[in-house]
Amino acid sequence: MTATMKTTKIKRAGGALKAKGGALKAKSGALKAKSGEKIAAFKEQLDEQRWDDHRYYHHSLINQSLHFLSASSFIVAYILLFHDPALASLLGWCVAMTSRQAGHFFFEPKTYDEINQATHQHKEEIKIGYNLFRKVVFMSIWALMPILLLISPTLWGIFAPIPGPMGFIRHVGLMWLALGGAGLLFRTVQLFFVRDVPTGLIWATKIITDPFNDFKQYRHAPVRLLKGERLDANIATR
Repeated sequence: MTATMKTTKIKRAGGALKAKGGALKAKSGALKAKSGEKIAAFKEQLDEQRWDDHRYYHHSLINQSLHFLSASSFIVAYILLFHDPALASLLGWCVAMTSRQAGHFFFEPKTYDEINQATHQHKEEIKIGYNLFRKVVFMSIWALMPILLLISPTLWGIFAPIPGPMGFIRHVGLMWLALGGAGLLFRTVQLFFVRDVPTGLIWATKIITDPFNDFKQYRHAPVRLLKGERLDANIATR
């Protein structure tokens, strides 16, 4: 084989490698574009779920103010979770969750929604997460769970014995922490079947990040409430 033939062969091989490299770059670019589209669609659906939740279920400024309290408490609980899970759970359930649900149960209007042209029954039927009926069931389980510890202080060997009232309270906190995780997982998987997988994953993301979004969205509600406002006249403004 002459030197000229060798040179030609090397050039051809180099050209083939360059063409292959270009194809790989194009494929990588297409994958990145597709991934970017999926992320954008995820964010769009997340924003849509948040918007629907706000405009349908947060008309009352008392409810919004309680959500601000709840969000603040949940953020503290998130921080505590890494240091003291039982205490974080007690704060999350006894302050953050109760204030949050009290807003929905006692202060949110149940009459016809003129702004969204929807009845209370319709809003309950289309709610992606836990509607009031599901919340009653869930909160009833929460309230009754400490009875299990009265029957068996170690929950039949799951917990190490801790004497005194504080031991009982800390065990209750850990049980409630498990309940919160189970409630999130149950509804997420349920949505996989009654809706679709993306809806379930987006709802789970919304629930986990709600404290941060609610803190930002409802931070002005207490001041507006003190000024005499009761219902959010701008509820339909995105």
